[in-house]
Amino acid sequence: MSKYVLCIVLMFLFATLEPSAAVTCDPMELSSCASAISSSSLPSAMCCAKLKEQKPCLCQYMKNPILQKFINSPNSRKVAIQCGSPFPSC
Repeated sequence: MSKYVLCIVLMFLFATLEPSAAVTCDPMELSSCASAISSSSLPSAMCCAKLKEQKPCLCQYMKNPILQKFINSPNSRKVAIQCGSPFPSC
């Protein structure tokens, strides 16, 4: 009987948990960082927020031959550090 009660309690707990929001990897989400990456200007708050949001996708972007040159540039790494979100080691 206690196994059934435990199962019911666990089912109730899992049903009430909110699923974690998955990040949709979209490099266009980082377009707000373009001016900071292409110049020496400071990144905007939106750029930093998007960079932190897209951080799980950065390794994927680094493997993309088209995006590599932008993601691996010294300025993009500076922007990431200024945003407090250093690049992951992939």
